[in-house]
Amino acid sequence: MVQLISREPATGERLWEGTQSDVDAEVAEARAAWPRWASASLTDRIEVIRRFANIARDAEDELADLIARETGKPVWEARTEVAAVVGKVDISIKAYADRTSQRRVEGSGARNALRHKPHGVLAVLGPYNFPAHLPNGHMIPAMIAGNTVLFKPSEKTPAVGEKLVELYHRAGIPKGVVRCVQGGPDVGKQLSSHDDIDGLLFTGSARTGIALNRQFATRPDKILALEMGGNNPIIAWDADDIHSAAVLVIQSAFLTAGQRCTAARRLIVKRSQADQLIAEVKRTADRLIIDHPHADPAPFMGPVIDNNTADGLTESFVALMSHGGRPIKHMRRPDETLPFVTPGIIDVTDMPERPDIELFGPLLQVIRVDEFDEAIAEANNTRFGLSAALVGGDSKLYDKFWANSRAGIVNWNGTTNGATSHAPFGGIGLSGNHRPSAYYAADYCAFPVVSAENDKPNARIGIGIKADEYHPAEASEE
Repeated sequence: MVQLISREPATGERLWEGTQSDVDAEVAEARAAWPRWASASLTDRIEVIRRFANIARDAEDELADLIARETGKPVWEARTEVAAVVGKVDISIKAYADRTSQRRVEGSGARNALRHKPHGVLAVLGPYNFPAHLPNGHMIPAMIAGNTVLFKPSEKTPAVGEKLVELYHRAGIPKGVVRCVQGGPDVGKQLSSHDDIDGLLFTGSARTGIALNRQFATRPDKILALEMGGNNPIIAWDADDIHSAAVLVIQSAFLTAGQRCTAARRLIVKRSQADQLIAEVKRTADRLIIDHPHADPAPFMGPVIDNNTADGLTESFVALMSHGGRPIKHMRRPDETLPFVTPGIIDVTDMPERPDIELFGPLLQVIRVDEFDEAIAEANNTRFGLSAALVGGDSKLYDKFWANSRAGIVNWNGTTNGATSHAPFGGIGLSGNHRPSAYYAADYCAFPVVSAENDKPNARIGIGIKADEYHPAEASEE
């Protein structure tokens, strides 16, 4: 048995240990449970899933503490994640009724009905930054639709994944309906390529998503929903309130230690206002409290997920400097043994070639421009297309920004990571494959089936058949 260990990023202490799952056995369990779950009434499935919401609400303290310890995010933020887990149930029930409801379709003769069927057995690969909320956002809609689910948590957050599945089972969702598959990347590859799954729902990096897209290219029979990252821009233009604009930039770039797929990676700012805004952003960033999840006073952000991530971020900051970036606020490691990093801000305006990659952490690149058309061009200068925001300007300027920006989430005078669960969530380019999650998750969890229905056989003589050679009455007498 392969042993697995999870450690708290903030302390390095061992938090959880377990063993690698047997993928074939887990898939067999989910496959065996599927016919009964799919045949259950929608009312019955919703009833047991509503019980999960109550169970998760009652377990808020326990689950939030575990999320905080395993990810390093502050407890206050972990509580918002638990609230999102609970809220996802009602939202998903409403979305299923809205997006996949049974209805009559107009037609001649027979009754024409439109219904939706589940795909079957779906695999879910979850990320570490929101280890409960994001996979839950796939699994709840999938189970409502009648699918069974094989959930592989990130190998960096196995404890939260195990706890989430335990809460499902505690609520009465049958154990075969949702299974926790533990393991590293090799287990993920084995699960995603298994012949007996009917699809994969993924949240994670573009690199892994591209590999999965290639893998599924020859399997049109399997559903694939990809929710990936972003190199997200926030444009600051003619902002009247510099401090408020700076706060929105800080929240966009550094919330969750920058480990959000919608986090702002690039600040594009009007040159005439740049010095004033950047100074305020730096001043505010200098005041951020960075500490362990349970610290008092409560921190704004904790560590990144592990030392390898912290090393990669600090090395990336140095690489940007060596290629022409001008540091505004250096990214530092207060303790080389733990993955705490201070927010880094670097001016890359004069870099001849800016890397179009997702630097997943608290690292903000600044680009100064003179004209708004140039700002939009810079915002779109990426293969990604998840989130974008404009701070400042008037409604006419925002309309131009909205019309010309290439992103699935476009905000005005808000953060790049402000997206309601009552709306679709996803992007274009390397940010997704046009299967947005959140409210639209119902779309990829079931497929439409249209039926022409008659109470009795309704046969008619077709065109091209001679009536005098066809005698239904005589045929029936025989």
